[in-house]
Amino acid sequence: MTEIQLKLLDMLKWFHEFCIENKLRYYALGGTMLGAIRHKGFIPWDDDIDVGMPREDYDKMIELVIDKQDEKYRLEKPLQNKDFVYQYCKLYDTSTTLVENTRYKTKRGVYLDIFPLDGIGNTQEESKKNFKKIDKKTAYIMTKVCGLSKNRKLYKNLAIIVSRYIIFPRWQKVLKNLDILCRTRKFDDCDYVANLYGNWHEREIVKREWFGTPCLYEFEDFEIYGVQNYDSYLSAIYGNYMKLPPIEKQKSHHDYLSLDLEKSYLHV
Repeated sequence: MTEIQLKLLDMLKWFHEFCIENKLRYYALGGTMLGAIRHKGFIPWDDDIDVGMPREDYDKMIELVIDKQDEKYRLEKPLQNKDFVYQYCKLYDTSTTLVENTRYKTKRGVYLDIFPLDGIGNTQEESKKNFKKIDKKTAYIMTKVCGLSKNRKLYKNLAIIVSRYIIFPRWQKVLKNLDILCRTRKFDDCDYVANLYGNWHEREIVKREWFGTPCLYEFEDFEIYGVQNYDSYLSAIYGNYMKLPPIEKQKSHHDYLSLDLEKSYLHV
């Protein structure tokens, strides 16, 4: 494993034990779930961890962690600080410093992404219709808060620049409305659920029964909880998920400006 993966693994172990201790449900999502199945751990070129929690568990987690902040790991939630531009929580390793390429050059540490999981509908058609309203708000927020990148297509960078001249509505207000909209339907009451802030958009909409009861899967030198019907879930997102991508795509897609695994962002 790389040094950053070792840091992430320690953080994931802490989070796993915290959830067990407090009887909270969580699931490995996206590339983390894929890594557990295809590689029994990290995807070799990956440098992040994604987990999701049914909204009820997610809210309890925020309350419990913020009430009792660990010295090494610190949780940050949406709209807590001006330069925190995300719609979901991040758990940070305070012994490290990582600067992300956002509009505000967000300086924190190596992180674990923690997404809320929400209900979205009782049929696929209804779910996709409901999701469109959410996706539009998310896209607007992204154009307001993400940084310019040479790895992004020119027209997308231009859209970001133009959006910065549009003063209203402020992205913070849109985010508050988005949060209310995502909370409309409970995870446990819907046939279809989703990580509504996920990178895969409509592909994130899946049957709730696929998540099922969190199941343990091998992940490096311990076990983590993941989706019960992982085959249906991973197939919906990735298609033939056991096939490796071409060599040129086997790289991290994160846009970091700098990374220091030895210095704390609290003292830099």
